[in-house]
Amino acid sequence: MRKLINLYNTVFEKLDYLQPVGLLLARFYVAWVFFKAGLTKLRDWDSTLMLFEYEYAVPLLNFEVAAYLATFGEIVLPVLLVLGLFGRKAAIGLFIVNYVAVISFEDMPAAALNEHVYWGILMLLVAIWGAGKLSVDNLLNIK
Repeated sequence: MRKLINLYNTVFEKLDYLQPVGLLLARFYVAWVFFKAGLTKLRDWDSTLMLFEYEYAVPLLNFEVAAYLATFGEIVLPVLLVLGLFGRKAAIGLFIVNYVAVISFEDMPAAALNEHVYWGILMLLVAIWGAGKLSVDNLLNIK
């Protein structure tokens, strides 16, 4: 039995080497998605304001404030996430942006909702585990 446990540990310890790469890929993927969304908002600001006024029902915020905050979050937080600088905070920030997007858009198609759930899970993993060894946080010893 001990030999089987040792074999199991030997095989699956190798997966630990993939964790930094997996976290890096998760950070890059989610950052890319949100950064593109932020650029789209900036590219046509009048449409962005119209969407926030008439389509998105962001709770507790004026539509203009919500548009500015969402755009700022979608531009700045992905950059921090890619760098792995304040990675946990950036992941939590994008998780919140993602969550507000889900609760604000009432007629979200199921496929889009599934993507938001997927992005949220990836951001929770980064928030829990940190940005990983391939990050500025690791270089600066930031938790």
